[in-house]
Amino acid sequence: MSTKTSNKSQEKIAEEVLLKAYRLMHTAKRMAEIYDENKTIASKYVHSTSRGHEAIQLATAMQLKPIDFASPYYRDESFLLGLGLEPYELMLQLMAKKDDPFSGGRTYYNHPSLKREGFPVIPHQSSATGMQAIPATGMAHGLKFKEAHGLGTDGEKPVVICSLGDGSVTEGEVSEAFQMAVLKELPIIYLIQDNDWGISATGKEMRAMDAYDFAAGFKGLKRIRANGTDFVDSYHKMEQAIAHVRNRKGPVLLHANCPLLGHHTSGVRKEWYRTDDDLELHTIGDPIPKFHQYLLDLHIDEAELLKLQDEAISIANEAYEQALQAEDPDPADVEKHEFVPTPVTEEKGVRKPEGAEKVVMVDAALHAVDDIMQEYPEALFYGQDVGGTLGGVFREAANLAKKYGDGRVFNTPIQEAYIVGSTAGMSAVGAKPIVEIQFADYIWPGMNQLVEELSKSCYLSNGQFPIQSLIRVPIGAYGGGGPYHSGSIESTLLTIRGIKVVYPSNAADMKGLMKAAFLDPNPVVFLEHKGLYWSKVPGTDEAKTWEPDADYIVPLGKARIAQEAEEEKIESGESMVIVTYGMGVYWAKEASKQYAGQVEIIDLRTLNPLDWETVKERVEAHGKALILTEEPLLNSFAESLEGRLNQHCFQKLDAPVTAYGALNLPAIGLNVLWEKAMLPNAEKVSAEIEKLLNY
Repeated sequence: MSTKTSNKSQEKIAEEVLLKAYRLMHTAKRMAEIYDENKTIASKYVHSTSRGHEAIQLATAMQLKPIDFASPYYRDESFLLGLGLEPYELMLQLMAKKDDPFSGGRTYYNHPSLKREGFPVIPHQSSATGMQAIPATGMAHGLKFKEAHGLGTDGEKPVVICSLGDGSVTEGEVSEAFQMAVLKELPIIYLIQDNDWGISATGKEMRAMDAYDFAAGFKGLKRIRANGTDFVDSYHKMEQAIAHVRNRKGPVLLHANCPLLGHHTSGVRKEWYRTDDDLELHTIGDPIPKFHQYLLDLHIDEAELLKLQDEAISIANEAYEQALQAEDPDPADVEKHEFVPTPVTEEKGVRKPEGAEKVVMVDAALHAVDDIMQEYPEALFYGQDVGGTLGGVFREAANLAKKYGDGRVFNTPIQEAYIVGSTAGMSAVGAKPIVEIQFADYIWPGMNQLVEELSKSCYLSNGQFPIQSLIRVPIGAYGGGGPYHSGSIESTLLTIRGIKVVYPSNAADMKGLMKAAFLDPNPVVFLEHKGLYWSKVPGTDEAKTWEPDADYIVPLGKARIAQEAEEEKIESGESMVIVTYGMGVYWAKEASKQYAGQVEIIDLRTLNPLDWETVKERVEAHGKALILTEEPLLNSFAESLEGRLNQHCFQKLDAPVTAYGALNLPAIGLNVLWEKAMLPNAEKVSAEIEKLLNY
């Protein structure tokens, strides 16, 4: 480990800054000691400390301003102290107490969510290694977008700090972040803290080069090395980095070598895997005695330093005792903050205005986004091939880039993780992103960000950081799309708590739901069936509807009766209801033609939140129900809903609720005969209707 100090470390820093840093170093050191001395209590919940990293973290935090944004990682305890957070506040989080200011006891130590006057903004931070790089880069992307479109603040420009361990840079998603940072010249600093350890693996086991050398391939990413054991060198190097970014000269990677003086975490203790020689080598780099000597060389009185040290120890000790006595969370609050309320709670506007023309679904989506872009200057739209002259492989964004400019509608690299995860950062800075995954079959690289970052943010930040994110995903089979352009993914999405899933089946709902999804302050995945886009698939003519007016909006979580049964048939017990969505609506309509007046069809429109009240009420009214899906049936959403209805409606059923879907195969074969054999169709659904009606 390098402990060499640059000549720049001799440049003058205000004495009050030096003394504050010295006190906070001892505060962090004492906190780590307290946790070790009381490990039976402190280690009840896993935590890490910043021992050995104090210098670079304090040098960074003490130069940030309230206009800035930060994305620290789980070892950045000294960083938080440097921002001005108190040891007591951090210890409330350590012990998962009710008044933990970040999460109300929901998430780990050093996982801040901070929206406080006079402090930089820190959106929710997950534990997933390196995953903060994309949301942080999204923050920088959002800031640059707002500045370019007159939506930013006047005067000094904010910076984004993204803190990473060197080992995390081997993650592919970090490379996606670097790529976008240099491609768009974003105002972000990647602070790489390199202590040469992962958990039990050393740097030479994990990487061919350190982050500084790795980043050389990203042209336009300014690189700086700092001695992370030396506060003064760290301070000046970070000062240089911040000035570069604040002056909008492009992104910076600052690589700082640090010793690891504590445990990896309280659950993986250093004595389990580190040798005495390794521990001794790291002790040589301890920034505290080095900084102590530096201050003495400046002729600062040792008695003053000892006084600061004693003050730090006293504050930490008192904070621990106080935190021990703090109140635990109320278990009755466990369900709070999955979502924040949406402003859209009722249908508004005109679904079929006078003089309206019929429109296909893909054009309804285009017109909805166009309306949104006109009304909300903070809205932007990006994804693969949606910008430029193409406007999406389905022409779902045709001419939008030409109309609104490349700064608001633009292409991204082939980076599904960035497309999804960047929306978390965009939302944190007040931009309103609409993004697109080109095909549902290719959403999987973005699932990590969707699960770890977007879905958990509102809940784990105690409601402070909901993520406004509209993610459009073309889905479903449409005649020969084959195994990689025909898939259905809704059941996988519906296992993720904290996101909403929308699935319209016609043009009017496409437009109304799209606007509601955009205005929803929570993450929404918007599934758009490719086979319904142009109503070219036989039997889907009704997906083309009269175009609603510009004010039309449909609240999420409200099903629609797509076809009614005759009341006499219901009363005589000769009816049933089909609960479905997407293409299933048209299979059901076609299949039910030979059972006139006997089949009601519910179009769910939104899969989460589910309109359970309507579904339950209509299933009980008919006594017979079929849940219809395009997905393979086994372990699907449809099968889950089938079981739920059988459980809750049992006493009013005349037959078991049944579910019907595609065959349980891993993919749809390319030949259309394979597709036909695997998927439901009107003929197959008709047979299921007959079984239920004759039960």
